[in-house]
Amino acid sequence: MSGNNSSYTYADAGVSIEAGNALVKAIGPLVKATSRPGADSEIGGFGGFFDPKAAGFKDPLLVAANDGVGTKLKLAIDFDKHDTVGIDLVAMCVNDLIVQGAEPLFFLDYFATGKLENGVAERVIAGIADGCKQAGCALIGGETAEMPGMYAAGDYDLAGFCVGAVERGEQLTGDKVKPGQVLIGLASSGVHSNGYSLVRRLAADKGWKLDRPALFDQERILVDALIEPTRIYVKSLLPVIRSGRIAALAHITGGGLLENIPRVLPEGSHAVVDAAGWEQPRLMAFLQAQGNIEPVEMARTFNCGVGMVLVVDADDVEGVAADLEGAGETVVRVGEITEGERGCTVRGPQGCWSATSDWEATHLA
Repeated sequence: MSGNNSSYTYADAGVSIEAGNALVKAIGPLVKATSRPGADSEIGGFGGFFDPKAAGFKDPLLVAANDGVGTKLKLAIDFDKHDTVGIDLVAMCVNDLIVQGAEPLFFLDYFATGKLENGVAERVIAGIADGCKQAGCALIGGETAEMPGMYAAGDYDLAGFCVGAVERGEQLTGDKVKPGQVLIGLASSGVHSNGYSLVRRLAADKGWKLDRPALFDQERILVDALIEPTRIYVKSLLPVIRSGRIAALAHITGGGLLENIPRVLPEGSHAVVDAAGWEQPRLMAFLQAQGNIEPVEMARTFNCGVGMVLVVDADDVEGVAADLEGAGETVVRVGEITEGERGCTVRGPQGCWSATSDWEATHLA
């Protein structure tokens, strides 16, 4: 009102300095639990330090990645499932680093909301700390932004930033890929963090009861199956990478198998994926059936049960598979590298992924 001489505070505008300070104090132990050689994981300063020499590197190349969780957050928010989306945030970044041969070293997060609710923020950040421990990287800092008017009540968004290192000369660039090599797939834990705009559209159009047992798994609530956190492959892959038996790796995210594998191929190499090489997960079959989704659309939208693809020499397949299975991974042979234009073809016979006839899809990089 005109002429009002009241003394304004930040709280009057909807921002609580006290809540922010309380959150920093509350998450201190979570952050400290992610400490690793090279980082002390103390927070509160203007930046975080990391010492690559203390982490054991002699001549490292630094590799950086950033990502978010996308509309998977809407499911977490709508159903009060905040405990694992932080794992997704870390996974999307560290899995992008490991495909270049880099060990994730440290992570920073950005949490933005209209009104800070510490109970929610703490649960999200606890998930981030869990993801960092799974990946072996330190959570050395972050930013919590309270911005009234920018987000609907209860909404928030996340962004993650991760830096890793690989010794010079040991990075994976795809230059060792050649025809005759084999494609090995590591099983995904679910939808991971891509395709959720379609998942949510199906849920709304088909009237799914997300708080009830899933049709494809009566022992799991549907929303829990849908938001299963993204698998972090770092610790199982690092020893195999450092053994020199991996020619290339592809993290299967947005664009699916069809568009991600070509990103790590050199000119003259074409990836051929046999969709009949592994059993379609029941969750993927459910999504496909509910949306009457064509196999080609599945191959470029979802991971289809394979979250990471390795390119290895034929002679190394058995040994690499045994090492990864020993580290807890489910390993399947998904295809091969052939001569041809840089790209990927995913194909399957009649009946594979509910196809009424033989099918294939090709993406050229």
